[in-house]
Amino acid sequence: MGATTNSSPLTSASMLIYGNKTHLLSSVKYFAISLCFISAFVCNVQAIRYYAHTSFLLGIPSLKNSLHEEDKSSEFVEYVSMGLNRGSHFWSLGLRAFYLSFTLFLWMFGPIPMVAFSVIMCFCLYFLDTTTDHSRVLHGSRDLDKPLGEIV
Repeated sequence: MGATTNSSPLTSASMLIYGNKTHLLSSVKYFAISLCFISAFVCNVQAIRYYAHTSFLLGIPSLKNSLHEEDKSSEFVEYVSMGLNRGSHFWSLGLRAFYLSFTLFLWMFGPIPMVAFSVIMCFCLYFLDTTTDHSRVLHGSRDLDKPLGEIV
């Protein structure tokens, strides 16, 4: 009396719950997660680079006793703000890639956890990216045509 095994092919219900478990798709999943982590790392390193460069620029002495002092200082402020903005942009991209890696990690467990976490992540990112009336009051409205010193 031999033991019989039930080796039926995967049904569509189990494919929906567990996802495709072929070797090729597993390799694609691991590659996608790795690529996501590498891009998050590169973006965060670039953000650190721009922030460090901006902090060095903020530490240099002011531009005094130079010809066209007004022109040079405004160019300097624009250059420093450009570095700060680029650092912020790379930081945001690095965080987004890291958030995406959570979704790709859950893809290993099947499509349902991935889709559920994607929906949750969309709601979270929506509330992180938008402001409310309460936060606008806290930060105050700023007329962009006036310099910061003239706003009361």
